Amino acid sequence: MLTVPHLDREFDYLVSEEQSDDAVPGARVRIRFSGRLVDGYLLERRFDTDHDGKLGWLDRVVSPEPVLTPDIRRLADAVAARYAGTRPDVLRLAIPPRHARVENETPSLAAKFEVQPPDPAAWSRYERGEGFLEALQHARAARAVWQALPGEHWTERFAEAAAATVRGGRGVLAVVPDQRDVDALHGAVVARCGPDTTVALAAGLGPAARYRRWLAALRGTARVVIGTRSAVFAPVADLGLVLMWDDGDDNLAEPRSPYPHAREVAMLRAHQSGCAAMIGGFARTAEAQALVRSGWAHDLVPTRTVVRAHAPRVVALDDSGFAEERDPAARSARLPSLALQAARSALAADRPVLIQVPRRGYIPSLACGRCRTIARCRHCTGPLSLTGPADRGTAVCRWCGRAETALRCARCGSDAVRATVIGARRTAEELGRAFPGVPVHTSSGESMLVAVEDSPALVVATPGAEPAAAQGFGAALLLDSWALLGRQDLRAAEDTLRRWMGAAALVRPHADGGTVVVVAESAIPTVQALIRWDAVGHAEAELDARAEVGLPPSAHMAALDGTAAAADALLAEAQLPAGAEVLGPVELPPGVRRPAGAADDAEVIRMLVRVGRGDGLALATALRRAVGVRSAQRDQEPVRVQVDPLHIG
Repeated sequence: MLTVPHLDREFDYLVSEEQSDDAVPGARVRIRFSGRLVDGYLLERRFDTDHDGKLGWLDRVVSPEPVLTPDIRRLADAVAARYAGTRPDVLRLAIPPRHARVENETPSLAAKFEVQPPDPAAWSRYERGEGFLEALQHARAARAVWQALPGEHWTERFAEAAAATVRGGRGVLAVVPDQRDVDALHGAVVARCGPDTTVALAAGLGPAARYRRWLAALRGTARVVIGTRSAVFAPVADLGLVLMWDDGDDNLAEPRSPYPHAREVAMLRAHQSGCAAMIGGFARTAEAQALVRSGWAHDLVPTRTVVRAHAPRVVALDDSGFAEERDPAARSARLPSLALQAARSALAADRPVLIQVPRRGYIPSLACGRCRTIARCRHCTGPLSLTGPADRGTAVCRWCGRAETALRCARCGSDAVRATVIGARRTAEELGRAFPGVPVHTSSGESMLVAVEDSPALVVATPGAEPAAAQGFGAALLLDSWALLGRQDLRAAEDTLRRWMGAAALVRPHADGGTVVVVAESAIPTVQALIRWDAVGHAEAELDARAEVGLPPSAHMAALDGTAAAADALLAEAQLPAGAEVLGPVELPPGVRRPAGAADDAEVIRMLVRVGRGDGLALATALRRAVGVRSAQRDQEPVRVQVDPLHIG
């Protein structure tokens, strides 16, 4: 495939008689273009051509397997148009590399498995839940945003929805954020739909295994496909239901061009296929709420009475008075005394306690003890951190990994340092002193626990790495709320509530003694939403607030990253829709990488273009055309274009 934007179009070639049988639409082919061999896909066979010049011959058919199906081709076209990208970039995400040996294997016959009708009892706790399940069994295009109850076994509910769809003769596609979710959902679906008709796709698979499972979906053997973000393009035959769990997770945003979000691709696919769709989660994003408000999807929520019966008790405590003289353990553990009491009560009842901290590591950020200037690496200006107690280790840069053995403030010269953020390992160390004799476990991205025993223990986990407890945690303590709520990010409040609810959902109900303590001011709207367990109301307020200031999803935004001259030239070439507003330039947001091909010494800025909700496709079309024109000029500096990026700045 040709990767340059100005060559993102179809080309006509002649097919020889000996290639004719294998040259089917959707097959991989190899062609000669501008003196070199390139790979591509055969889109269609025709007897005529619009090309006036001489046609070249197809070099060879790589494989007669029609891997580019009409549905995937239509989806790739739509995604490229939606995100101002090229079709070759989308197809690289959609179709895995060929594995010849796997492709030539004789498919094994699937064992017969009778899918039983799902029991609607669990879905009856949700308004219109039984009706949704019935619609799936009758192959109707029902679409919903599901608000899962605290403690809900969401994998079982997804498996029941998949079973209902398979019984109706249709296929199922389920997209989840990470490998742990893939494994959990795969086990639940296999139990209901059978092992031979269910496949899991994830990045951790080897090339052969992944291509084998992908072909099973293409050939119709697999009726249910479960996977991470790239699985949203899987070629499920006769697609009847698209499922997505926790659409607010950053893992669902593709970091490669054209940077599509799996939620948007999934909903676009459901719309094109005319099939059912469901987005589920303990919390709710503004984008999911926008689907409900527009009427494209309906609410699938429990009544307040049912929520109160399943939710734990949530208490908000300000951290200004935790250093009480009468409770020295509260000072050492950085916890309000009432939070310690909740943990002690749970431990006394032989139940584990979950402690959620926003950052992993020991001390992930340091500052001068005198003037509070952030300690930074002398080589790359990255933040310095401690990987262990100060007497056993040295400060290490989180960006380049260089060690700093002689810490000294660049501003005032002091060698005194202080922690600005406490990580999971340091928190575990402090809690171990406050609760002598109680086992302390840590779970983070570096070393993640899947489950813990139902016995007294302290589990310190970072958001998203919380393990499950067999009977639920007796209590959960949510620490350092300012580190989540205080981020300069459009989605800070939404993401904080999602992380808090994900942890609180693992706690026993209030009637069984379950308590959640969040160390934050109770007057904060996000804290109030957690106390009331009202993710829908929070999403409604978030959507209204964004509409008031013209931010996604109430508007569409495009981010242009490059040098000032390159960004200005691209905007000058683009025929932006009427009413488009150009904002900037501003600095690149923290953590955003520089555009590929940009000179190391060039100053890279970000420009933003904002249009109304109805002009998103027009904006993407204008930018896509401008990128193609600039690409044809060859000597132009690169500009990265992202439509509706996850983090605007």
